[in-house]
Amino acid sequence: MTDNGLKIITEHSKEGARVREAFFEANKEKLTTIAKISSACLAAGGKLLFCGNGGSAADAQHLAAEFVNRFMLERPPLPAIALTTDTSILTSISNDYAFDQVFSKQVKALGQAGDVLFCISTSGNSPNLTNALIQASEMKIVTVGILGKTGGDMKGHCNYVLHVKHKSTPIIQEVQITAGHLLCRLVDHYLFEAVDELKEYLD
Repeated sequence: MTDNGLKIITEHSKEGARVREAFFEANKEKLTTIAKISSACLAAGGKLLFCGNGGSAADAQHLAAEFVNRFMLERPPLPAIALTTDTSILTSISNDYAFDQVFSKQVKALGQAGDVLFCISTSGNSPNLTNALIQASEMKIVTVGILGKTGGDMKGHCNYVLHVKHKSTPIIQEVQITAGHLLCRLVDHYLFEAVDELKEYLD
């Protein structure tokens, strides 16, 4: 009897590899630019902010932890905040105002000009993330969307977009976290191994 589970594994792994390769071929220059901007932000005393819903909230926490603790390189901790972790903040804003303000109010409270906000979404259509992007833009915070599917409403509110053009949420998420890991690796590289490559961003 044929084990269809094996077919599922093969098909998913092949499609994931195809999407991943296409994404990084299309976005490698943009990803290095975002990493340089993030590195310059940190070098100037700024911070990185991360947010998302559901699995993307977990990715936001994951990436913030890589910066605050370390990724692969032994180096000082770097300032990064996941806006998804404080249950008192999240529930009070949701209860007193609306869930679509849970991130924008935190951006207003914690962000400053020159920081970088990363909004992670598989659909690109999360109102609370769109509101965070709008708030950040008003404060001259650099905005980055790590998006999937069509890019949705959020795409038009980002300074930079890393767009995984696929309809499968799991595959989108797998490529998004790989992009996040490479962001961590590149920031370490530019800050601690190749600072000369940041000169144009530090002026």
